[in-house]
This record gives sequence, structure tokens and C-alpha cells, in this order.
Amino acid sequence: MIKVNIEKELIGQNGKFLLKLDFEVKKGEFLTLFGKSGSGKTTILRMIAGLEIPDRGIIEVEGEIYFNSDKKINIPPQKRKVGFVFQNYALFPNMTVYENLAFAMDKPDKKRIDEILRIVELIDLKDRYPETLSGGQQQRVALARAIVRNPSILLLDEPLSALDFSIRQKLQDEIKRLHNIFNLTTLLVSHDKPEVFKLSDRVIWIDEGKIVKEGSPRKVFIEKNISGKFSFVGTILDIKKADIIYIATVEIGKDLVEIVLSGNENLKVGDQVLVSSKAFNPVIKKIQ
Repeated sequence: MIKVNIEKELIGQNGKFLLKLDFEVKKGEFLTLFGKSGSGKTTILRMIAGLEIPDRGIIEVEGEIYFNSDKKINIPPQKRKVGFVFQNYALFPNMTVYENLAFAMDKPDKKRIDEILRIVELIDLKDRYPETLSGGQQQRVALARAIVRNPSILLLDEPLSALDFSIRQKLQDEIKRLHNIFNLTTLLVSHDKPEVFKLSDRVIWIDEGKIVKEGSPRKVFIEKNISGKFSFVGTILDIKKADIIYIATVEIGKDLVEIVLSGNENLKVGDQVLVSSKAFNPVIKKIQ
């Protein structure tokens, strides 16, 4: 169990605001922090990792106090059992793949490093340097380096935002697979709703430092349930007029589907939507 109850004054687009949160992450849970840029999501990860200091509060991870402002406890980052994957990977360019993983461990364990490199399918690249790898391969190295420490919590700061769609889809599957294989407790920062739906057990929506919604992805993003035999999250790629009707092309995973619109959905290209069935007819609803 991870407990976070912290306050910190931040500066956002509209000036100063108070980041004030109180939440828990259950062992083995995949929790996502969702919200617009500047709402304090990344700062939360950095405070759990010890890279930033809260103004006041408590951070407790599996019974160990990482931070307590009243008792003046602030465990240094290197003493915290945290794995952190940054947006820019933060790999050491002068170290090989193997050396990047070994550096993350207090005492390098060749057997464990090789085991994890095999699981993420990088064992044949262990003597390569980061600059010789693709973006997707570098991200897998960053994931492997975070996991090799056997962390109490894995922190992911929009780790796939710089990758193209197909690679991002593949690595989302990889993240979920690793989460399950190693029984990780994972805290993800993301602004990609399909990604949140695919990966998360629970979502906390943050706006200007406050929790505004919390629950399953469906509960948080879809205010009114839609009954039906199926439902998929997708993105509108195109809307065209055909005679007197409009047809939306929706990307769902690797597939494209066309759906006839009723005309009152108020949708546009780029909207993320839920496609479901109702009385054998497809229903399309914008995700809030």
C-alpha cells in the first residue's frame, strides 16, 4: 500500500495554486493520474521519488515513511525503492544497455539483469549504446532499468508520448505485460484517454492540484453508461458527408470502422469516443 497525503504550492498557467492531494495505491494496482498539462501530475511522481520536496505532508510506501514534514523525515532518492521512467528515457549515453541496468542496482546482479533483458527482448542488444537503438528500444531499456531495482512502486511519466502510434500501442501491451509478470504497483501519468482505458485499473483526474474525479476509466470518463453487447474506445480520423448523412471514420486499435452519425453528436476530427451497440445499431459517444 502506498499512501500520499501532501501539499505543495506550484505555479501554473493561471498563476499560483496549491497542489493538495490525499490518495492511496493498492499493492499490484495500476493507477493513472490524468489531467491537463500544468495540473501537478509529474510533480506528484517526483515527490514520491524524492526528486522534489512537498511543503508538508506524508508519503508512505509499504510501511516505510519516505517523507513526513512533522517528523522532518525525508529519505534521499537513492534510498527509496522506486523505479522511474521519464519522458526522455534519461539513459546514460556512454553506457551500454547492460551497464545502464547494472548502474541502477546497489549490487549488480548479472543473472537478474539477463533475466529482465530476455523478458523485454533486449538480451541480444545488451552491448549496444542507446544512440544505436530506436526510440521504442530505448524506452524498453528505460522500463527494464526501472524494473531491475525490484521497486515497491513503478512511476511512469508519460513514457510513450514521443513515440508514433504503432510503437506506442505495442509498448502499452509491453507495460501491461511487465506489470503483471512482476506483480508491480504502477503509477502512470498520461493525457491519452485510450491509453488510460487500456492500462488502468483506476484513474485519478487532477485539475489545478485537486482531485476532481476518481474511479474506473469508464466511471471517470463516461458520465452515463451505455448498454450494449460491446464497447470500444477510439479516435475520430475523418467525418464526411454522403448524400444526406454523415459518416465518421474511427480508429479502434489497429482497425478502422465507419459509423453513420445521427447529426446531433457534435463531434469533430480528433475527438476520442466510445463506440458501443444498442438495439443492433452502433452508438458513438464523445468521451468527456
